[in-house]
Amino acid sequence: MGQDALRKFRDRFAIPVTDAKLEEIPFLKLAEGGPEQKYLQERRRQLGGSLPQRRRKSASLEVPELSAFSAQLASTEQREISTTMAFVRILNTLLRDKTFGKFVVPIVPDESRTFGMEGMFRQFGIFSQVDEAGAMSSWIAAATSYSTSNAPMIPLYIYYSMFGLQRVGDLAWAAGDMRCRGFLLGGTAGRTTLNGEGLQHEDGHSHLLAATIPNCVSYDPTFAYEVAVIIQDGLRRMFKDQDDVYYYITLMNENYPHPAMPKGAEEGIRRGMYLFREGAGKKNAPRVQLLGCGTILREVIAAAELLQNDFGIAADVWSCPSFNELRRDASVADPAQELCGGVPRRPPGTGHCIDGLHARLRRADPAVRAAALCVPRHRRFRSQRLPGGVAEVLRGQPPLRGGRGASLADEGVVPKPKVAEAIAAYGIDPERPPPWTM
Repeated sequence: MGQDALRKFRDRFAIPVTDAKLEEIPFLKLAEGGPEQKYLQERRRQLGGSLPQRRRKSASLEVPELSAFSAQLASTEQREISTTMAFVRILNTLLRDKTFGKFVVPIVPDESRTFGMEGMFRQFGIFSQVDEAGAMSSWIAAATSYSTSNAPMIPLYIYYSMFGLQRVGDLAWAAGDMRCRGFLLGGTAGRTTLNGEGLQHEDGHSHLLAATIPNCVSYDPTFAYEVAVIIQDGLRRMFKDQDDVYYYITLMNENYPHPAMPKGAEEGIRRGMYLFREGAGKKNAPRVQLLGCGTILREVIAAAELLQNDFGIAADVWSCPSFNELRRDASVADPAQELCGGVPRRPPGTGHCIDGLHARLRRADPAVRAAALCVPRHRRFRSQRLPGGVAEVLRGQPPLRGGRGASLADEGVVPKPKVAEAIAAYGIDPERPPPWTM
């Protein structure tokens, strides 16, 4: 500040510095025992003293049981909803809980109507900032209140997925350093919907960014019951068991019917992978394992039906709500295998689900292909390239395009002439350019 600005500042706030001393910019010491000094000392005392301290643990919360979200665990029958709508209904349930609701902090900087949340402003009040950085900072403040004030709060910050980790990555890392506890919800995620604004909403990489933060637990659910299980488990881990993690969950704006939760799927959802549907067919029929997550899991399900009906191939469909958690599980387990010397241990990554199956693995998800999955070394695994441009590029092809048939022919599962017939029947263009060039 120049001298003129300093003089105006002094005059505006009645700072007791003479013109002769103004050039020195002297430090001011409050009068000993004066009202200003007493006020500041009392505020500092209430904050825990002169040396800042943080708590590792706070008062524990009794979180709702999974049964509290029974509406999301049941089938929607023919009614089509998005996972964003499922989340908003879960949020409503949390806010209405008479003992738990007062700890819940919804944060949305914009697009509340897009997310179906505008009615909640009148009912509950939602903290709304003008930009992502401000909203993220508010989320961090609430996510660390258990430590700074011994008052646990449960912040749920929802935003367009492209406007989160990509824009405020430093703050996301700071949140990890500060041992934040809360939920980040990336809405309108993936690369198959809302492409009218070009790359503005082409999020196929936020889970890659989340994977780099050690205490960020990330999921890409497809169905309402998966969202319910993940959020309830996150509440348990962070606010009952007080694990130092925070959750990143991607949500979709695509509407479709949601089935009821398969029996016994909870543990698999938490770990990142479970059998959604077993393939039908003859006992000795060729069998493949199809893996998927997010909205693309529905294309995987359609591909399984195509393989069964047109090729006589039984295709088991696995929902993988978190490839990141599977990869972490595998990275921990593989070195342990070398050190344990044959001592029984927990199975690595996908091994706990598919190691006993004699079949090929195929994976599809809306993320970029660099989001690799750790698979037991003896398994045959192929990641399917998915179009990343406008939705019509994907929807205009048969489920998961033609790469599945070609790879199965290469492995001798189906004869090559059969693949040629399928290419002609389905109108697949083998010369179609890569989607990122279209």
